Amino acid sequence: MGKALRETLPPPPPKPAPFDYLNKDYTWLRSLFDRTTHRFDENTKVVVVEGPVAAEKTAFAKSLAEDLGMKHFPEANMDLHYIRPNGCDLRMFDSKIPEDTRTFDHVDFNRNPNHRLAGNFQIMMYTARYSQYIDALAHLFNTGQGVVLERSPYSDFVFLEAMYRQKFISKGVRSVYYELRNNTLEELMRPHLVIYLDVSVPKVLEAIKKRNLEHEVKGQALTAPFLTEIERQYKTKYLRDISTHAELLVYDWSGGGEVEVVVEDIERLNFDQYTEREEPKMKDWRIPREIDWADQRMLYTNGKHYLMNLLAIPCLDVPELITSADDAYEREKVIGEHPDFQYMEGFNKKDGSLLTKTKTPKYYEYI
Repeated sequence: MGKALRETLPPPPPKPAPFDYLNKDYTWLRSLFDRTTHRFDENTKVVVVEGPVAAEKTAFAKSLAEDLGMKHFPEANMDLHYIRPNGCDLRMFDSKIPEDTRTFDHVDFNRNPNHRLAGNFQIMMYTARYSQYIDALAHLFNTGQGVVLERSPYSDFVFLEAMYRQKFISKGVRSVYYELRNNTLEELMRPHLVIYLDVSVPKVLEAIKKRNLEHEVKGQALTAPFLTEIERQYKTKYLRDISTHAELLVYDWSGGGEVEVVVEDIERLNFDQYTEREEPKMKDWRIPREIDWADQRMLYTNGKHYLMNLLAIPCLDVPELITSADDAYEREKVIGEHPDFQYMEGFNKKDGSLLTKTKTPKYYEYI
């Protein structure tokens, strides 16, 4: 229900307070008295907003989340990999380390999509979206609050395929990508609802020119053929496949639109009508027993490290994805000698109040 409809109804019965999943584990013992579904209501849903570049997805997703009382997750990006827990951004070392070990984000890709690191960039983007989706599920299971995400690991292949068709990446990179995807994606739960904001390629190019970001306007990636391939992959593959498992709403967003209209359309959907055992739609969310809900909650709350380790498949036959030992040594040496990386996390020189400090062992010190 949207905000307008909620205000016309009596207050809902009180629910348990959100569980502090960021600082506590959800254990089997806790599951005996902290039932997962007791926090759920009609808005405990996973909503994913999809669409081409410059379709104003962020503004729409943020407004939609506010109207539905959900948590908004901005689109995942390379900050997951490059901004370390101590706040340091690894991009600051790029001028001091070998080229093949430097950071490579969406700005770099837009400028030079044929770069050797483009394939590794897309795999890292999948990793970032996968990680964020786990966080979103953990939030939903532990608070009962629904989530609105911009794109997801389920749609990430759209960009991989467009890159491959434009020969930005090799067949080997594509093969590795799908190996990682197939090894990880089944551990997640598909969204309840996907909203696709449809904008034609000419309109996308106009929007890119209008917002005038240098790396987009002067870059070599966001061309009409590349954007056309993204649109084709969305419409012929992703939207077709995801609609088998989730509700799908598609809007012509060429001239924008009203969030209130979308909310009214969402309110007309009946997510509970799919009850047959063989029905694929909402299958991931038809969990019969409370103990099974608890198992899923424990997986996303305590087991993220296990899920992320599923990405650790060695890929030794694709040169673009391999860094030489000498280059890796030089990179680690430069980063390790920086003051903010001389001590273990939480024990940097900035933390003058600590009585003891544990130095971070540098592997190059033993070579």
